[in-house]
Amino acid sequence: MSSPTSPQQSPEHLPPAPIHTNPPELGPSHLRTVPRRRLGLPLVLFVATCLSTYWAGATGWQPQSYVNSSSSMWEVMATNWRQGLTYMGAVLAILLTHEMGHFLQTLRYRIPASYPLCIPMPSLIGTMGAVISMDGMRANRKQIFDIGIAGPLAGLAVAFPILYLGINRLDLSIAPGPNDIQLYNPVIVRWMIEWIHPEWTKQAQWVAVSQLNPFFMAGWVGLLITGLNMLPVSQLDGGHTIYALFGREAYKVSRAFVIIALVYVVLNLEQAYVWTAMLILVIIMGVDHPPTADDTVELDDFRWILGVASMSIPVLCFPLLALKQ
Repeated sequence: MSSPTSPQQSPEHLPPAPIHTNPPELGPSHLRTVPRRRLGLPLVLFVATCLSTYWAGATGWQPQSYVNSSSSMWEVMATNWRQGLTYMGAVLAILLTHEMGHFLQTLRYRIPASYPLCIPMPSLIGTMGAVISMDGMRANRKQIFDIGIAGPLAGLAVAFPILYLGINRLDLSIAPGPNDIQLYNPVIVRWMIEWIHPEWTKQAQWVAVSQLNPFFMAGWVGLLITGLNMLPVSQLDGGHTIYALFGREAYKVSRAFVIIALVYVVLNLEQAYVWTAMLILVIIMGVDHPPTADDTVELDDFRWILGVASMSIPVLCFPLLALKQ
């Protein structure tokens, strides 16, 4: 049985045809779908990093000295809770600001990305930094530059004031103990110490754990993480930056850096051995940066100048010799 049809209308009784003027065009951004972000894992990792950085700060950045008994662990956390909270808050402020710099740019360009993932680590500094997971293959050359550079610049904007507070509270007149761990200060930390405390110019290269305060340590960690991320390899922030600058020729910079870094670690193995695992991980992940969605997009003059200037960040912020005892 067929459905009934309406009676035929004469032309004069037909409704006027709709008029379409300049219908909207669909571009690639309209066709992208952003997957639902998971909140559970970022929250768990955030809480775990809060605990690990609190523990590092409360123990005076000597967590290995208090793991022998539960009573000593509870005692040191109860006694030094203020120092632990201060260090935890300062470190997480730097880490989250860094990652939110990346995250907001991925929202701007509609690049699928996770929420920031903090990485807890029961160690001297309590963390291995933070990351976001993103589909970088959807970003073009200019977009990958903006995403890559935004994190370090945002993190440094928070790290420098925290470091300034820490250097003002620093007391290098305290002699380090015979078994005291000493941290190597990056170039910019030495400059700030010499500027704020010119009387300590000759002592500015190393700082002992017993001389630390939570603001200085948080600033030092912030510079370490920023300098590490801006190394010009793989899909680190620095890898994104040099790929945006040099395109497919960027692999020459990355491979030359890895060779120089390996030689440096071998020649300074006593202090720089801690970077060996990092170099091995970078090599396993792949030294070269993959192509972007559109490598033909050019950077404007401002981005080019900013990108070239940002290559000084590892030189100024990365502690080459790490630590000694």
